[in-house]
Amino acid sequence: MKDVVVYSMPGDESVARSLAHALACPVQRLDIHRFPDGEQRVALEGPLSGKAVVMVCSLHRPDAKILPLIFAADTARDLGARNVVLVAPYLCYLRQDARFHPGESVSAYSFGRLLSPHIDGLVTIEPHLHRLPSLSAAYAVPVRSPHAVAATAAWISANVPNPLIVGPDDESEAWVAQIGERIGAPSVVAHKTREADAKVSVRLQVPATFAKRTAVIVDDILASGQTMVATVKALIRAGFGNPVCIAVHGLFDGISVDDLVAAGASRVVTANTVPHASNAIDVTPALAEALHDLLDTLPKKP
Repeated sequence: MKDVVVYSMPGDESVARSLAHALACPVQRLDIHRFPDGEQRVALEGPLSGKAVVMVCSLHRPDAKILPLIFAADTARDLGARNVVLVAPYLCYLRQDARFHPGESVSAYSFGRLLSPHIDGLVTIEPHLHRLPSLSAAYAVPVRSPHAVAATAAWISANVPNPLIVGPDDESEAWVAQIGERIGAPSVVAHKTREADAKVSVRLQVPATFAKRTAVIVDDILASGQTMVATVKALIRAGFGNPVCIAVHGLFDGISVDDLVAAGASRVVTANTVPHASNAIDVTPALAEALHDLLDTLPKKP
């Protein structure tokens, strides 16, 4: 696509290169300079007149990223870009999608209102949608949110013999069932009770007919890791040895791969939505297909 250019925020260069290769378009340089007082200046390599600009920025630990991202998007418009699309492999601020206690902010909507005026489209993968009917409820721009099911199922099929797909909570039921169906593997779902931010209990019943299978725990987000740890221990108590742990978005907030292995995991694998040494599942083909589809719907003239 000759009229498209890709920019990467720091840390997202690998995904940006893969997307640019899939779209047959260039990656141009984006520089961020931080002044001694903490303010930041953004500069974009051009030219940009009449171009569709793709900004790649995975929004884990987002507070330090959002201002440079907005500056970059606005600068692209100032330099003549016809539209600006954000590819956020991980999209933040979706868990607080309701007011659970009086006076709380509903940050899913607040962040959507903050970001939407600066972009013309959004592509992300496996957003954490529980109470939101869709991303369009929070974002006032066209959105695409492909799934990681195909890439996750392909990795399991290639790397885990005789798997049993395990969902760590009720919310994962449909997802793990889809993965199991793709590779002809059974799936079960645990029942989770969160007693505090860092305290989770899990109940799990597994049919005896699955006893010789290799358990594979699949979750969308690995943050504190307490749900994953509790599920690992429940499987070990049920006689499943050391399960494989998979998460699409590996945030690793206060937990490491070593901690999970110490709890009993045989291997910890994540998708490449958040850069980490555990990245083994490539979701850029799904992002590229969704991005291509979105760009085709946007205006072609500045």
